[in-house]
Amino acid sequence: MSQDTLLDRLLRLDTTTVSDALDFLGLPGATVGILPLWQCPRIVGLASTIQLGPKVDSKPTVHLITPVIAAINSKDRILVITGGKEGISCWGDILANASHVKGIRGTVIDGFSRDIEANEEIGYPVYGRGATMISARNRVIQIDSGTPIQFAGVTVNENDFVIADRCGTVFVAADKIHEVLDLAERIAKRQDGMVQAVRSGRSVQDIMHDKEFEAINVGDKK
Repeated sequence: MSQDTLLDRLLRLDTTTVSDALDFLGLPGATVGILPLWQCPRIVGLASTIQLGPKVDSKPTVHLITPVIAAINSKDRILVITGGKEGISCWGDILANASHVKGIRGTVIDGFSRDIEANEEIGYPVYGRGATMISARNRVIQIDSGTPIQFAGVTVNENDFVIADRCGTVFVAADKIHEVLDLAERIAKRQDGMVQAVRSGRSVQDIMHDKEFEAINVGDKK
């Protein structure tokens, strides 16, 4: 199955359902506190990982993240950035515009962004821990990219799958995506049925009993 097909399937889900599938399978991937920094749409894509760190000398450097943006030549990428400093921006309007031109799907940051209105103006999705006005220049540099990173307690590898929406940000390891999608789709189908049952007047106490969720786990493939 092509990556485009997998991404299309992931886009039809939401982070809560994917998180539930990871829970059932005993897999990591769900994070807490990485939220949309404007009312941006849900995004799914493949991770381009970026590791930042504090600048420790006064030597001039290439601006962080720009080499990664310049190297991207596909339309399925999400920038996944970690290693910033509390209250210091890891993202801004020029980076957003460059990414938008390249067709990058969005940016998720275990840290802070500035220029939120500029991102919104061009419709570029950005997720993070909050907004700030303080520049990264001479404070934070790019240390590495394309390597495994620690992001909000989750190990994220280059080309892992990313989904982010108003509830947060979730990662799925590339070698687990088929298993996670299959289960998440069953969960979504079962939960849709449970919602309809509640609306029809059935007891929510019965509908949300543990046995109903256990039935999803064992595999409701109808």
